[in-house]
Amino acid sequence: MRIARFSVREGSPAAGSVSFGVVEGDPSQPDSLVVHALAGHPFGQPQPTGESYRFQDVRLLSPMLPNKIVAVGRNYAAHAAELGNDVPDVPLTFFKPSTSVIGPTENIAYPPFSSDVQHEAELAVVIGRMCREVPLDRVPEVILGYTCANDVTARDVQKREGQWARAKGFDTSCPLGPWIETDLDPADLAVTCTVNGELRQAGRTSQMVRSVAELVVHISEAMTLLPGDVILTGTPAGVGPLNVGDEVAVSIEGIGTLTNKVIKRG
Repeated sequence: MRIARFSVREGSPAAGSVSFGVVEGDPSQPDSLVVHALAGHPFGQPQPTGESYRFQDVRLLSPMLPNKIVAVGRNYAAHAAELGNDVPDVPLTFFKPSTSVIGPTENIAYPPFSSDVQHEAELAVVIGRMCREVPLDRVPEVILGYTCANDVTARDVQKREGQWARAKGFDTSCPLGPWIETDLDPADLAVTCTVNGELRQAGRTSQMVRSVAELVVHISEAMTLLPGDVILTGTPAGVGPLNVGDEVAVSIEGIGTLTNKVIKRG
């Protein structure tokens, strides 16, 4: 099931309203897609409202507004190596604030304090229930689904400041979307990133140093995860610069494509 968060475009009695919905149809043929609205949130047993919309009559938003985004660095050995880093002995975790989140087709605003902003295509895990100290064999029970993410990073700031709060937490630095896929095995999915149609990153989740399940176990040892929280699982090799005017697209097998344009912060 594909769960989206959307607003209704002008011209409908429900114009401007924001809802969760289930997307049905073939994503390769957008005109075939239909969004069936849900009552309330998608956790537990989603309840349809009976309202449905053509895909062209809605605007997709970030599929979730997380309380927190817990990101994992250097979880692909080749990416760690390309930046001159070793793979850490334990998962390297950091936070991105909720204010960094944007959705599909929203703009990444190039921060004025950086001159080297880079893309990082990632599989994102969306938590479906409150949990803490999750055993390895019960991880699937706490996951709602998966979506695409771009851990946009001000690389020069990351190097200069040593800690990553500003480098990875600036406004618009966490595009998510286009929707949450609930029926997916994350073990071996293709993860790619293109910039203006040029392939930059191409990896597979099977190359992750630590699996999705291992990351959930590690993170939940320390903190309570809430419904809607997001875990970013690391990026394959091939990260590179983004410039104002670029269009960056993150695609993950079995989910879809998340596309954003880079603009100058006004």
